[in-house]
Amino acid sequence: MSVVELSARPAEQALLAGLRAYDDGQYKLAEQRLGGALKAGLAAPKDRAAAHKTLAFIYCTSQRAKACENAFRAARSADPAFTLSKAEAGHPLWGPVYRRTLAAP
Repeated sequence: MSVVELSARPAEQALLAGLRAYDDGQYKLAEQRLGGALKAGLAAPKDRAAAHKTLAFIYCTSQRAKACENAFRAARSADPAFTLSKAEAGHPLWGPVYRRTLAAP
């Protein structure tokens, strides 16, 4: 499938909108768009993992540790090769939650 074809799909459009909203600090909108992207059926495992990862960041920064943990697990379930970058893994809010998900299956 081409990039043009993928970008025309509702799920991928919602993912892009969610990532943009997150980058713009519009976390509530980002959460809605990313959740919609997942429900609409993102085609690529890495895209599903990216949506779950960004949701995990939102959950952790809004004191929803269990939801954050579940989102990290969902990211790894979507893409078994999923990892955070060194900088992301060192973040004081979500780094410890992420490391906890690595330690427990």
